[in-house]
Amino acid sequence: MTTNSVSKIAVLGAGAWGTALAMNISQRHQVSLWARNAGHVSGMRKARSNPLYLGDFKFNDQLQIEDDLHAALVGADMILSVVPTAGFRGILQDIKQLGCELPILWAHKGLEPKTAKLPYEVALEELGNTQRWGALSGPSFAAELVRGLPTAVTLAANDETFAAEAASLIHGANLRVYHSTDVVGVSVGGAVKNVMAIAAGISDGMGFGNNARAAMITRGLAEMTRFGLALGAKTETFMGLAGVGDLILTCTGQYSRNREVGLQLASGQSLADILQGLGHVAEGVNTAREVMRRAEALGVDMPITREVNQALSHGKSAQDAVMDLLGREQKPEV
Repeated sequence: MTTNSVSKIAVLGAGAWGTALAMNISQRHQVSLWARNAGHVSGMRKARSNPLYLGDFKFNDQLQIEDDLHAALVGADMILSVVPTAGFRGILQDIKQLGCELPILWAHKGLEPKTAKLPYEVALEELGNTQRWGALSGPSFAAELVRGLPTAVTLAANDETFAAEAASLIHGANLRVYHSTDVVGVSVGGAVKNVMAIAAGISDGMGFGNNARAAMITRGLAEMTRFGLALGAKTETFMGLAGVGDLILTCTGQYSRNREVGLQLASGQSLADILQGLGHVAEGVNTAREVMRRAEALGVDMPITREVNQALSHGKSAQDAVMDLLGREQKPEV
């Protein structure tokens, strides 16, 4: 693949982030935006926007909407999956059944429910390592990208040449794309930061202030890095956009759904009510459980993740979770 030959990208998943990416990329290339729900597709075609997830920002003529996967892939040179992580394996299997072997990127974050596998592990199982694939991640809110505000992300792939070519393809306008080959680190950063954002939201919701939030982010970065290194990631990745950059944004930004979950947990609301009112996927809710299970198997100490998981999945109050974190035995920082 060369960037000059690519003229069409199939974006799979028409939530807020998938739509924002499709709209941005369509400023430079043809894009087919696929959604499984025919009613959602019909509404977008009529409005030439995605009012369900992204307001009234209008699609340009380069962006076509599809509810048929085969039609979305016809003529495409690359696939960008933005379906929820729980549905990633299924969409890869659907793509394979169509006989499609296009390069695939994904821009969703988290671990697969029940298997606790990161998206790159799912891709490796379903596609093997000869097909080119990779992850797009970094500090990025759909509501800002679609407004044309500057955004920078990292694209990591299993092939260095593909990583550079795909990054060059997507890069442009207000979207700056750096490239890497550390798919493990980029994937871990994108997943674990959502858990830390829930913890930061709990801290903020309890009125613990800026000092506590900074401590939570810093110790969260330490957990994220330990977990990533145990899986084979590179330390420097966690110092970049897909690590500390995404962590800071998700723990502090006003559009962070995961932080909002933490804020509402701190106010005493039940998780079921929070998720019902949210209207969007908060990946950190499922990710906390799967990261904790994986961390225990690896022997990685992740106290913040453990307490968040206790609050989300085991009925522990947010207040008790925070107090248990504060009451841990004193120890060296590094």
